[in-house]
Amino acid sequence: MRKRRVGVLGTFVWDVIYGRDVRTAPVQEWGGITYALAGFDAALPDDWEIVPIVKVGDDLAREARQFLASLRRVAPDAAAVSVPWPNNRVELRYVDAERRTEVLTGGVPGWSWQGLQPLLTGLDALYVNLISGFELDLETATLLRQHFRGPIYCDLHSLVLAVHPSGLRTLQPLARVADWCRCFDLLQVNEDELSMMAPDGFALAATALANGVQSLVVTLGARGAVYFAPPHFGQLADRATGDAPLALSSGALRTALLAPSADLVRVKGDPTGCGDVFGATYYSRLLAGDIITEALRAALDAAARNVEHRGATGLAHFLRGELSPS
Repeated sequence: MRKRRVGVLGTFVWDVIYGRDVRTAPVQEWGGITYALAGFDAALPDDWEIVPIVKVGDDLAREARQFLASLRRVAPDAAAVSVPWPNNRVELRYVDAERRTEVLTGGVPGWSWQGLQPLLTGLDALYVNLISGFELDLETATLLRQHFRGPIYCDLHSLVLAVHPSGLRTLQPLARVADWCRCFDLLQVNEDELSMMAPDGFALAATALANGVQSLVVTLGARGAVYFAPPHFGQLADRATGDAPLALSSGALRTALLAPSADLVRVKGDPTGCGDVFGATYYSRLLAGDIITEALRAALDAAARNVEHRGATGLAHFLRGELSPS
C-alpha cells in the first residue's frame, strides 16, 4: 500500500546561538526547517512519509543531505534542492528564556509557482513554515491554494519580520491579512506575530475563519497555546472543502487554552525550535486522526521535550524517547 505523503516546505538555516545556556561560547548547529522535520519524523504515523520541499545553498548542501539521511520517514525519492547562493545563516542572541534578537545573512531565494507546482504531485497534505518569510509570496500562496486540494498547514513565522540592511529582523505589520488567511486551512502564529496581524486573538480568529481557516492556534510559550475553530471542526476529517469560505454564522466560535504539563514547564533548557516542533507534531497528530485537543496536548508535550534537547541533530530520536546520537 502506498504511503501517504506530507510535503514540508521551509528553509534550511545554520544557527549561531548566543546566551542559550551558561556556556559563553556561541553554539553552531542546524536550525530553521530542521526542527519541524525532526518533529514530523517523530510524530507521523507509520503510513505517512515526509517529502521535504526545501532549498539549500551549495555551501551547506552536503550537510543538509546528511541531516535528511538521519531521518526515518523521509521519502526515498525526496531531496533538498541545491541552489548557487550562500545558505541562510541566523545569529540568535537570547535576552531571556523566550525573547531573542535575530540577524539574517545568506540569500536562498523563495519559490516561484513554476518551480513549486511540479513538486506538489502525489502529495496528500502540505505543511508550510515561512522560516525566512520569503519562501512564498502572496501570489504563489494563492496559486498554491487554488491548485492543491489537500489540507494546507501554515506557520506564519517570519512573514511579519522585516530585514534591515544589517540583517537585523524586526516585527512589521502584515498587509492583506485576509488574503493570506485565505490560502491555508490551518494557521499557527505566536503572540508577537499575532500583534502584527490583529488587535487580539479573537479579532484574528474572526478574520481567519471568515476566510476559510479552520484551526487557528496561537502559541504562548511556557503558558501553552490557545486554539480557535468553527463549531463543525473537531478533527481533520471535518475539513470543509470547496471554494466557498466558511461562514461564521453557522455557530459559535470554539476556543480553549491548553496549558502544558506542570512537570514539563519546570524544565530549563533551549527554547529554539519549540514552535516548529509544536506545529509539526500538531499537524502530524491531526493527519493521524486525532481530535484538536488531543493533537494539541501531544504538540505541547513535544515542544516541552524539545527544550531539553540541544539543536535539531538527533532531535527526532530524542522526541521518540530514544537515545539521541548528538
